[in-house]
Amino acid sequence: MTDLAARYGTPSPVRRRVVLVVVATASAALVGWLAWAALFHGSPEVESGLSSYEIVSDNEAAVVVEVSLTDDVVASCRVRALGDDHSTVGELAFEPVDGRNEVTVRTERRATSVTLVGCTAPGQPRPR
Repeated sequence: MTDLAARYGTPSPVRRRVVLVVVATASAALVGWLAWAALFHGSPEVESGLSSYEIVSDNEAAVVVEVSLTDDVVASCRVRALGDDHSTVGELAFEPVDGRNEVTVRTERRATSVTLVGCTAPGQPRPR
């Protein structure tokens, strides 16, 4: 049997170093991006949660939303009232304050539940 290195030649040491440098650079860039994404998306400027709701009448639902804002952030929140057929019967967008927010959603007919779509801030497209 013939030796494969004799037949095809050995890889160049320079080529090995270039591949190693490229892999190390790509790995460092990936780890850097992952750290940035975790820090940026791990601490949003606004977070919200639905505390309670009450169906007041056929055309109104009272909603309590807890909102956590960072300093000087202008956010927008959206709540949605749903009917017994799960269709949207009312929706309200409002500018929240930090802490407890009590809002009233006007509905076209009696709602059976209310959901919090979420709150967004500039540069934060995903509602939280």
